[in-house]
Amino acid sequence: MDRPEAPLIPEDQRDHELQSDGDDAETDAGSIASKANTNPGVFVLVLTFAAGISGLLFGYDTGVISSTLVSIGTSLSNRELTSMDKSIITSSTSLFALILSPLSSVLADKFGRKRVILFADVLFVAGALVQAYSDTVTGMVAGRCVVGAAVGAASFVVPLYIAEVAPASHRGRLVTMNVLFITLGQAVAYIVGWIFSTFGSPTSGWRWTVGLGALPAVFQAGLVFFMPETPRWLVKVGRSTAAKSVIQRVNGGAAASTRNADAVIREIEVEAREEQEARRFREHERAGPWRWLGAWQELLSEGQNRRALAIACLLQGLQQLCGFNSLMYFSATIFTLVGFKNPTLTSLTVAVTNFIFTMVALTLIDRIGRRRILLYSLPFMILGLLLSALGFSFISLGDTAEASAQDADGSGAGSAATLILVSIMLYVASFALGLGNVPWMQSELFPLAVRSLGSGVSTATNWGCNFIIGLTFLPLMDLLSPSWTFVLYAAICVVGYILVWGIYPETAGLNLEEATALLEHGWGVSLGRDRP
Repeated sequence: MDRPEAPLIPEDQRDHELQSDGDDAETDAGSIASKANTNPGVFVLVLTFAAGISGLLFGYDTGVISSTLVSIGTSLSNRELTSMDKSIITSSTSLFALILSPLSSVLADKFGRKRVILFADVLFVAGALVQAYSDTVTGMVAGRCVVGAAVGAASFVVPLYIAEVAPASHRGRLVTMNVLFITLGQAVAYIVGWIFSTFGSPTSGWRWTVGLGALPAVFQAGLVFFMPETPRWLVKVGRSTAAKSVIQRVNGGAAASTRNADAVIREIEVEAREEQEARRFREHERAGPWRWLGAWQELLSEGQNRRALAIACLLQGLQQLCGFNSLMYFSATIFTLVGFKNPTLTSLTVAVTNFIFTMVALTLIDRIGRRRILLYSLPFMILGLLLSALGFSFISLGDTAEASAQDADGSGAGSAATLILVSIMLYVASFALGLGNVPWMQSELFPLAVRSLGSGVSTATNWGCNFIIGLTFLPLMDLLSPSWTFVLYAAICVVGYILVWGIYPETAGLNLEEATALLEHGWGVSLGRDRP
């Protein structure tokens, strides 16, 4: 992957700056950047909000399919949807997100983070309209594929944009804001789905539900047009003056932020310059067929980068293989099976739980730390999955599902169905606190030279696993039974807990350059801050 090679600093200034700024850059940028202000400034909050609308779109388009699948009836291809139809419609989004997320890393390096967000907005609008006007299963799949491409681009670039703009002391909170927007989008999708399925036309209500996904994308495109690029990308393409201006505005624009901005710029320049020189040396040493690999060779050949990639892919894969998005995609289907009379409205409790506990994570992520919050929340996810499995063991699914779940008062929620609902809410709450947001801190693990590529690969891992979950959940329910399906997800969480304990260091409170340094000579678990 070719990267801009514009000189970061004129050649005749390099030796002087290295001598005068070497120690100061590390000291100032490391300490001042993390202590510049106690609260994020209005400017960075506006940037986070504008970028976070992509998270709203991401959440809406992943959540809206749950109510759509139970409302669509015979509107597509003049027949009822089969389980395979539902699986393909759902998983096609993940497949194209998988394809676009690594491609987005190339585009983000070449054209900037901001332009990729605009590109995703165009795809969101196109995908929403294609879905709304679809009359066949094939047309619906095509629309979901376009939306998947948009989600793949947005899910990669927005956390990267926020992480590169945010002050170190608030980075975790601000990246979690994007996850909060995702959960808000899912909740909105369930509310809109319930409104149109209850009060709208039974044949066209779902079309309005999917079509409304275009509106936030149009709104965001208008905001993003006025957003700046990230300081680190600007330095990378030789625009340090513009980068300094962005950092000053992020830190409130006060005169006191000038020294902080200078220190951060110096550190980014030193890091980028060292990586450029190291890359030139490796390219000189590299021969034959290895030369074309470019940044891929850099990502995979260096131990520090391989460790960062392993951790990022572990967290992103675990986020999906734990089965969470099976609930987002099929919660209405699940609650229909266990006998709830209004499955879409019942599913809203799951989305609201996810939103509320993501807000809790927003206040805790930088105080408790990424590693610690994962180790605290994963055991409760495992408990929730096992209780769900227990609840399913008392329910006979099929034609008699509603009868088996009825209470004496006719509420449609027997004790087993209630246990399933409560245990799923426990699982979702625990997921929202930890695994729902920590993997999106992935960009802080990678050095600048491979940050886009590494984040793109790990995001592709997320969507690859998401594709597997979306395609296999309903068949697994049929093949293994619901109980054993949830036990399988619990076992995956146990393995994930062990791996997180062994290789994931704490990065809370560190600036991006300090965080990447943890992995230089090992996994850095003993070096991270606030380690349990």
